Amino acid sequence: MSSRTDKDELEDTSSFASNDKIPGTSEDSDNRAGSPNEKHLTSSDGQNPHLSSYYEDFDTESLSSEARSADVGPQTQPVALKTEGSSRTRSSVRDIYGDAQPDVISLRRTQSRKTIMKTLSSRLEKTDTYKDVPDISVPTTNFGKEFDDVDPELVTWDENDPEFPRNWSLKAKSMQTLIVALYTLISPMSSSVSSPASAEIAKDFGITNKSVQALTVSIMILAFAIGPLVIAPLSESDRIGRKPIMNLSIWIIFCFNLGCGFTKNTYSLCILRFLGGLGGCAALNVGAGTLADLFDDKTRNTAMAFYSICPSLGPVVSPIISGFVVQNLNWRWCFWILSIFNFAVAVVGTIFFKETYSPKLLHDRAVRLRKETGNENLHTIFDLANDVPRWLVIRYTMLRPVKLLTYHPMVIGLGSFMAFAYGFMYLMLVTFPKVFQGSYGFSVEISGLMFIPMGIGYILGTIVFTLLVQHFYDKLTAQNGGVPKPEYRLPCLVVSGVGLPMGLVIYGWSVQYKTHWMVPALGSGIFAFSFIAVFQTIQNYLIDMNPRFSASSVAAAAMFRSLFGFSFPLFATAMYDRLGYGWGNTMCAFIGLALGIPFPLFCLKYGERLRHWADRRMAKQQAAFDEKVFKVKNAA
Repeated sequence: MSSRTDKDELEDTSSFASNDKIPGTSEDSDNRAGSPNEKHLTSSDGQNPHLSSYYEDFDTESLSSEARSADVGPQTQPVALKTEGSSRTRSSVRDIYGDAQPDVISLRRTQSRKTIMKTLSSRLEKTDTYKDVPDISVPTTNFGKEFDDVDPELVTWDENDPEFPRNWSLKAKSMQTLIVALYTLISPMSSSVSSPASAEIAKDFGITNKSVQALTVSIMILAFAIGPLVIAPLSESDRIGRKPIMNLSIWIIFCFNLGCGFTKNTYSLCILRFLGGLGGCAALNVGAGTLADLFDDKTRNTAMAFYSICPSLGPVVSPIISGFVVQNLNWRWCFWILSIFNFAVAVVGTIFFKETYSPKLLHDRAVRLRKETGNENLHTIFDLANDVPRWLVIRYTMLRPVKLLTYHPMVIGLGSFMAFAYGFMYLMLVTFPKVFQGSYGFSVEISGLMFIPMGIGYILGTIVFTLLVQHFYDKLTAQNGGVPKPEYRLPCLVVSGVGLPMGLVIYGWSVQYKTHWMVPALGSGIFAFSFIAVFQTIQNYLIDMNPRFSASSVAAAAMFRSLFGFSFPLFATAMYDRLGYGWGNTMCAFIGLALGIPFPLFCLKYGERLRHWADRRMAKQQAAFDEKVFKVKNAA
């Protein structure tokens, strides 16, 4: 122990508020430390390659020395406390502070927190390149690991910590990826399951309007646009995490899929499908965030490829099965058979799916350690910023995807490109029954088989573009001195800019002139092959752009994507009746060319500048929010 007296300690730290209530613990937290302008902070010590991969652009060489030089008062060496799956050294108040008086301990804690926030604030001005995604919590790169010597009550990850998701075994990661992929498969399967049965549904319910008939199929996609704005940000709360959102979602869509088979009229069918879409949209957006939790940018591409194929295969696989079901049973069994598969996936996921969101896992660890040690002041780095009123947190979290759509040009641009591709896909899908049953005279079950070429295109595209995307990413990273950038994911978008219009034109004109059925099948396969490049590269880019808030970034893009997927089928019949399949698809192809070739090249050259420009715009929004938080805290 130091020879300094308790009185000296009190005098030296008189500038700090004497508050020993740690934010996020069970103790009273009305007067927590930390100013509102210290909420959005980023740092890295570069110790763990997995941890530091969250953000790699920070100048943190002096961070350790700055933190260690802070005067946090004399401390005794804490006694090691072994916790399950970790060797974290965390113990009781007496083990950490010895015989120090309570008021001295209080001041040391306050000074530790002030030191952390001040150090991170100094890093923020120089190194934070991600102000474009404002958040109330502290997006520290390594979850506070660099402040172990400053704050002995800070709960973080250890080096090679087995509980840290990126340190899990490949087998464990693969299991979680498989479950996420299955969850993601259910929603798009549900969206198109009624497509081959639309004529039978229209006959049963007396639907004569073609747009209303298309609405029974596409209304679920509208829910995919609305739901993520609420669900995805909630999964980024350190109190909620990914697991409850994902598990609740799969059970909700099961219930409404099952109910669709019992509906008696058009209204009830549309309402149940919309509500099912609201519940089932989580996997389409939170799933990408889950993969960001598990894999760094160098190992994520393969997992993302496996995950990305599910939203593409779902709308294809489902109609193939439904065609045979409608032909041999009736349209209601389409929903009931899907519900059986949905139920099996939900049971497996509920049992085996694990939480992957690190802030949530650290929060749970801190709670467990408080119980084991009796030290209610053990906390995470995120607790330092959780002293904002909960209603304000929820509101601002839900607004994050909207702000991305409003202020981030890369999200707007790439989201628009993906949206048109997604709209074109559903435009093609809803024409299949009419084209192959009407123009080619196929039965319902055989017309369902015409979705197979698209499925083959998706599978081949996944294999090819997984290799190509990683090849270009590694090559450009090496040319840049080993420093990766999100824009290095984008070169393959140029391929899709050519392939998508080509597939649309071949499909449209071959159907117009009723050529052999293999020609429109070839066109749909080329389209599907190119579509994978759009989905895979943009999803990867949005995650790399901001791994911590990847779910919000993906949700923002999903809003565009799903709105187009919902609306395009509604005008498909009217468009093709007036323009014909040839010129209708040619018009869509021109739009695809206009977006698909110039924009990816523009992003490769100017994408980084656009991201920094968006940073400055979002900084103003953050300042306004900080001022509002400050007023709320003062009023309290």
